[in-house]
Amino acid sequence: MKSRAVIAVAAFAALPWAFAGGPARAQVVVNCTFELEWCEAMRVKFEATTGTKAAISRKTDGEVLAQLKAEAGNPRFDVWHSAGPDVVAIANKEGLLESYKSPKLPELHDWAQKAAEATKYTLTPIYTGVIGFGYNSDLLAKKGMPEPKCWADLTNPAYKNEIQMADPSTSGTALTMVTTILQIMGDDKGFAYLKELHKNINQYTRSGTAGIRAAGRGETTIGIAFLHDSVAQAVQGFPVKTVAPCEGTGFEMPGVAIVKDARNAEGAKKWYDFALGVDGQNVSFDMSKFQIQSNKNAKQHPLAPRPDQVKLINYDILKYSTDETRNAVLARFDKEVKTAPK
Repeated sequence: MKSRAVIAVAAFAALPWAFAGGPARAQVVVNCTFELEWCEAMRVKFEATTGTKAAISRKTDGEVLAQLKAEAGNPRFDVWHSAGPDVVAIANKEGLLESYKSPKLPELHDWAQKAAEATKYTLTPIYTGVIGFGYNSDLLAKKGMPEPKCWADLTNPAYKNEIQMADPSTSGTALTMVTTILQIMGDDKGFAYLKELHKNINQYTRSGTAGIRAAGRGETTIGIAFLHDSVAQAVQGFPVKTVAPCEGTGFEMPGVAIVKDARNAEGAKKWYDFALGVDGQNVSFDMSKFQIQSNKNAKQHPLAPRPDQVKLINYDILKYSTDETRNAVLARFDKEVKTAPK
């Protein structure tokens, strides 16, 4: 019984929240929104690189934001990795994040430096995920279809019932695509385009990656997806070619943030610098992730999209981030697009 009690106390002390309430923490506590395996790989590399211990808690953006609000002034974690700009905007309004200009900033691409400056350095991007599409080159050739290079190309009647995309009401990938079209074309012309595209859609899937996976398996010719998900299909050996649309496109840009009043502020800065540095970003490469990393010197798979090959629009990533604006877009999509005749 005594030995069990000792073990229980030791286990309790090892939990991240057990360090809350004191003047400092013995380790840096990180709320990570990546897949658990990716989070753990980051922790292992961080400890090996810096000699600082880290504890990982895996939560979604919404869960992290709720925890931040509940623990304001006495947070039980130090770092948010990685946070979306929309939820960070909410956290910034309530003063829940610390501003920090990392010494790694000069190593980052210009778009990442500008994004960090826009948040007053409460959030610095780790990568950008660019929306576009991929197609099965074998099917395209077999069916004698033209090679699509632009968003406008996807309304070509040659692709009737050959395209899959997710439903924007269930998929952030699809919502990014829809809001990208609206920002390129304007609301009315954008919805007119989506109605034309609807004629070529064979299925609105629930998952954002389902369409590009179907393209990889030869179940559809074209899948609308983040470019890194399209590249993943090609890396796995499927005949998928990835396309960054010629008109330009939108993106996601998650980053790393330090919690206000963090108990281990120095450890938090070490994690922040690590996440933006080559060692931290190369973990993505090791985990077969194919986003465009924010550090110019990070490893990049030869098939991954490169910054100089992608035209990014002046995408307002926060424009549709409120419930009101998001619901308005989804309601119009349901009314005008999904029910449109084919």
